[in-house]
Amino acid sequence: MQDKLAQFQNLQGQMQLISMQKQQLFLQSADADNALGALEKSDATAKVYRAAGPILIETTKDASEKKLKEDKELSEAKLKMIEKQEAKLAEKLEELRNEIQGMLKGSGGTGAM
Repeated sequence: MQDKLAQFQNLQGQMQLISMQKQQLFLQSADADNALGALEKSDATAKVYRAAGPILIETTKDASEKKLKEDKELSEAKLKMIEKQEAKLAEKLEELRNEIQGMLKGSGGTGAM
C-alpha cells in the first residue's frame, strides 16, 4: 500500500512538471506569434535585431520571420508530445487512484499501524 501511495505521489509530481513545461511551451509559441505580428507590421527595410545570448545581432526581416516560424513549429510539436505524455500519465494516475481506493475499501478503511 505504501509503495502504491509513493508511486501515486511520484506520478503527481511528474504531472506538475509536465504542466509547467506545457505552460512554458505555450508561452514560447505565443511570444513567437507576437514577434511575427510585429514583424508583419514593419516595413521590409526596417532594422531587425535578434538576441544571441546577452547581445543583439542585426538580421533581416525575412531571416527573423523564418527563424520565428521554425521556433513556433518546434514549440507546437513539443507541446503535442507533452500533451500525449500528459494524457498517458493522467490515465496511469486514474488507474492507480482506483487501485488504492480498492485496497482501502478491501481493508475496511483501516490501515496497518
